[in-house]
Amino acid sequence: MTSVLGASVWSDVFFMAFKFPNLFRRIFAEGSFTQSFMPSYIASRQKSVFAVAIFIRFMIVIIGFSFIITLFPAFFTKMLAWDWNADLISKTAPLTTINFWYLDLIFIVTFLGTLLQHKEHFFTTAFSTVWLNIAMIITLMLFTHSDPKTIVYALSFSILAGGALQVITHLYAIRQQGLMKLLVGGWKYRHSKDVKAEESKFSSLFFPSVLGNSTAQIASFIDTSLASFLAAGSVSYLFYANRIFQLPFAIIALAITTALFPSIAKAIKNENHTLAYKNFHKSFWLLSVLLGLSVLGGMLLAEPIVWLLFERGAFTIQDTHKTADVLMMYMIGLVPFGLAKLFSLYLYAMHKHIKAAKIAAASLVINIIFSLILMKPLGAAGLALAGSIGGAVQMILTMREVGWNVLFEILKTKNTLYFTIAMVLFGVLFYILNQFIINLIR
Repeated sequence: MTSVLGASVWSDVFFMAFKFPNLFRRIFAEGSFTQSFMPSYIASRQKSVFAVAIFIRFMIVIIGFSFIITLFPAFFTKMLAWDWNADLISKTAPLTTINFWYLDLIFIVTFLGTLLQHKEHFFTTAFSTVWLNIAMIITLMLFTHSDPKTIVYALSFSILAGGALQVITHLYAIRQQGLMKLLVGGWKYRHSKDVKAEESKFSSLFFPSVLGNSTAQIASFIDTSLASFLAAGSVSYLFYANRIFQLPFAIIALAITTALFPSIAKAIKNENHTLAYKNFHKSFWLLSVLLGLSVLGGMLLAEPIVWLLFERGAFTIQDTHKTADVLMMYMIGLVPFGLAKLFSLYLYAMHKHIKAAKIAAASLVINIIFSLILMKPLGAAGLALAGSIGGAVQMILTMREVGWNVLFEILKTKNTLYFTIAMVLFGVLFYILNQFIINLIR
């Protein structure tokens, strides 16, 4: 994508159009729905009817919202890009309509994926995102020599194709896991069994969970809108740098917390806190080591990483420098965001969704304040740094709510010394490697 579109007006247009569905995709896929639905589903006496009732309710709302976006795309695009002129809005609005329908598909994927997680089957959901990327890659290969407008339209339709493949993959897994009968039974008996109380409880958990889990996504959404006030290419710099940031966050933080949450929720429901803490401690050190190494690599090797991944075709050396600056600011917040997500598992497992939402709201306010302060002197890098500051605030407040004693018990072990030594050694190694590569490529 960087080779074909670079950091240009048309790449900004596409990323802006993809921002709406991508925001909601991340909110659903990164825990809000799952962490609200899972405890309610585990506790439900009518699991099949409850699951189908929640699915129907959400699909009606999402489809209705998609139709509204389709009817008034320019209005909603303007909400994203406050400072864009009428010409840019007119270019982006049709793409906003196409891209938003991806949300309908990804909710189906998230719902089915949550049922699979309850069965402790994680592979399908983790793998299925590959289809989205394959669809986009094939499209870019086919339309490489087309004009930019044709490319961004083709990319938008490829997103829908990738979403459809994700749904098909999950339906196959649902059938293989024997869950199809559960869905059919829930539909068949949806009118004969009362689950209104369970639905009400789920609703009381879901909306606080949305805010509690989506601080980083909402902040990124706001940053993209603020970036529309900056120089052309700023939206693209944020997007490209955030792609690299999301790689360790997804394959480490999200993978660990996604796999951990069902076991913690079940252990707490069964009042087996010893097992819950044991799993939590192991996850803490695994998460800290892997994210710590990612931060060192991402900051000390920022320019070589961006050069290797992106600098070709329409993506210039100046774009590499600016994207690397943004990446370093993002990486500062990687460990805070990861640990905040880990510690928040306890809050959600204990049904403290409202407390998690209040913490997220406080961190989001801090994020916005610093975004407004830093965007002028630092540009896109300032917006990324503001997000990292918000993540640090969320981590501190979440740890305090769970209890500092939990953190202190973890840090008392010898693992703390080993962790510190490893970070220092790898820091020196990455610095030397960075200097060698920079001299080599420049």
